[in-house]
Amino acid sequence: MTDWFAQSQAQRRRGRYDPWLLAAAIALAAFGVVMVASSSIAVADSQYHADFYYLKRHVMFLVLGSAMAIAMMRIELRLMEKYAFGAMLIGFALLLAVFVPHFGMRINGARRWINLGLIGFQPVEAVKLAIVLYLASYLVRHREGVERNFFGVLKPMCVAGLTAILLLAEPDFGSAALIGCVTVGMVWLAGARMRYLAIMAIPLPPIAMYLALSTDYRVKRLTSFLDPWKDPFNDGFQLTQALIAIGRGEWFGVGLGGSVQKLFYLPEAHTDFILAVIGEELGLAGIVFVLGLFALLVGRGLMLGLRGVEVNQRFAGYVAFGISLMIGLQALVSVGVNLGVLPTKGLTLPLISSGGSSVLMTCVMLGVLLRTSFEIHRAEDVRRMATRRDPHGSAQAREPSRNANPLPLAARARVEPHIGQAHVYE
Repeated sequence: MTDWFAQSQAQRRRGRYDPWLLAAAIALAAFGVVMVASSSIAVADSQYHADFYYLKRHVMFLVLGSAMAIAMMRIELRLMEKYAFGAMLIGFALLLAVFVPHFGMRINGARRWINLGLIGFQPVEAVKLAIVLYLASYLVRHREGVERNFFGVLKPMCVAGLTAILLLAEPDFGSAALIGCVTVGMVWLAGARMRYLAIMAIPLPPIAMYLALSTDYRVKRLTSFLDPWKDPFNDGFQLTQALIAIGRGEWFGVGLGGSVQKLFYLPEAHTDFILAVIGEELGLAGIVFVLGLFALLVGRGLMLGLRGVEVNQRFAGYVAFGISLMIGLQALVSVGVNLGVLPTKGLTLPLISSGGSSVLMTCVMLGVLLRTSFEIHRAEDVRRMATRRDPHGSAQAREPSRNANPLPLAARARVEPHIGQAHVYE
């Protein structure tokens, strides 16, 4: 018992949080505070008659989110894996709660919020983390089924499909598409064969076309996206003002705080279109700086995922994949909307846009991602110390089992021609 306790304490000491990941998250959050302060001055003064209303609100949620992130960094991933299915059920309940009268809140024609008294909460932000944890748990438990069986791939897709249906009923097309893309990415990185994913993708284009053309406001978004200058004072107003702001910034911007477009010209300058304000005030250099920070954050997260699979910490690896894809794809969509290469989706720029639920749950996701780095580094250190104790190794240690093989089945088949023979799985 004493030896086990000593070993457990030693393992806990050897773990460490990834410094590059932490530095990128802190830099994005700090930069976001500065830009929220700059982009929301006019809106705060006019609507609420309070100096820096949105800045104070943003900082409050950022502090609360940081506290929750620190708490998540202290929770063992085995507990998250154990309760992942329960978290997914709670996520479904929250998505249904938005339709409950007097509890769900309708804002701008959409029922995406629930009333928590002092604040409103957007359940989809919690569902983003819940579905990543559930998918990671499923991929660990059914790894061989996902690699070899069509129905093993179909099950997580059905969960994502049900989530998308609930989101489309709100409606929230952007979040539904985001969760679908993350699900496909996680399943593919877990080793699913491309032909299975291609078969399931066949009905998606007509469904997406129907959804895009089924409502007037989506049709207007598509037409204004394709040619915003055709109606620059009505349907194309948001995008034209964003493009004017970015074009005005040129290489190095007009200076921090010097944006003109944020003064009642650019709608949602402190949330959905904050990148346009960054482009106007800091120029192309500011946009490249933001993209560089996101590239560091997402790239580091994906590298952690690969290392987690290599040291057989598959749940940690899949969670790292999922959170990195979730943050990276959301940032990519937000940047694309601001630059006019994607239709308006209503997705914020993580950690930079002013927000409540989004800022809070992004911090929580980053706390979980940092926890994965802690446990992956710990597993690497344990393996390294085991190698030092037995540098030559036994025959079993020199020849890792197939269960510890980090390569997906499809990739292994290319380098191990005998992979399809029956005796390999005996």
